[in-house]
Amino acid sequence: MEPPKIVAIYGSPRRQGNTATLLSRAVQGARDSGARVEEIVLRDLKISPCLEIYACKKDGRCAIKDDFHSVVDQILSAKGLMLASPIFFYTVSAHTKILMDRCQSLWVKKYWIDKVPFGQWEPKRKGFFISVGATKGKKLFDGTLLTVKYFFDVLDVELFRSLLYRGLDFEGDVLKHPEYLEEAYLAGKTFAEAL
Repeated sequence: MEPPKIVAIYGSPRRQGNTATLLSRAVQGARDSGARVEEIVLRDLKISPCLEIYACKKDGRCAIKDDFHSVVDQILSAKGLMLASPIFFYTVSAHTKILMDRCQSLWVKKYWIDKVPFGQWEPKRKGFFISVGATKGKKLFDGTLLTVKYFFDVLDVELFRSLLYRGLDFEGDVLKHPEYLEEAYLAGKTFAEAL
């Protein structure tokens, strides 16, 4: 049987930031379980924000020609989606949010063109979300988790697991918590095995 394909999306503006470090551990865990993992670093790509042209009403494809299409094609060809973003103003990073907003074209395809009844879709893939925030606020991840849930909805992704860590701000802070790195590695293994 062919190993499951996972797409891992790095949504942090920092290459060696805390979310990137945690995601790379989860990716290693998934690979050690036999999964094929395609890594995508959003900061390296040219992706415009959604311009609300609504050309997607024709066939569900976004009219803006940029790197968005290759990212979405990768996600839709995978069984698993790993997403990692730090918290910026109680939601995901701008890099991550631009990708999410561009998926409005997929929302149009799913709900306007294909007329899938709301809440009645079948999960086609599983999702795994990692996030890190600097503060210890009780509601730090509430808005983000809602955003991720609705983003995953449009991709037919069922949220399998979230790893959410407070009190990490500066690059390298996560290295002071080897238990977080171990948890991410084991979660990546479990995620791959669940596919």
